[in-house]
Amino acid sequence: MNLKEIRKSKWFKFFSNIYVLVLTVFAIWMLFFDANSWWFTHRELNKEIEKLEEQKIHLREAIEKDKAILKQLNSQEEIEKFAREEYYLKKEDEEIYLIEYADSLDND
Repeated sequence: MNLKEIRKSKWFKFFSNIYVLVLTVFAIWMLFFDANSWWFTHRELNKEIEKLEEQKIHLREAIEKDKAILKQLNSQEEIEKFAREEYYLKKEDEEIYLIEYADSLDND
């Protein structure tokens, strides 16, 4: 096939049409290069979905942990023990001493 035959083919005439060229360039620009492009936006949204899925798993684990703690706190003595251990609460006539061992300290 020489150049004259290629120019006479119907596909060459179709793709050399100015409207088809402009539409093709516009479509490629909008899909890949524009700030609101399908490719760029789709990739960013997929990253956010993955991050939210990880957060969802983490929060479900925290909920399960909190449910287990709530099941343990079924009496007044256990609630008092939990408050003393976690929040260092005390009765009015008590003194609290925190003992830290050398191997539990951060020595950075």
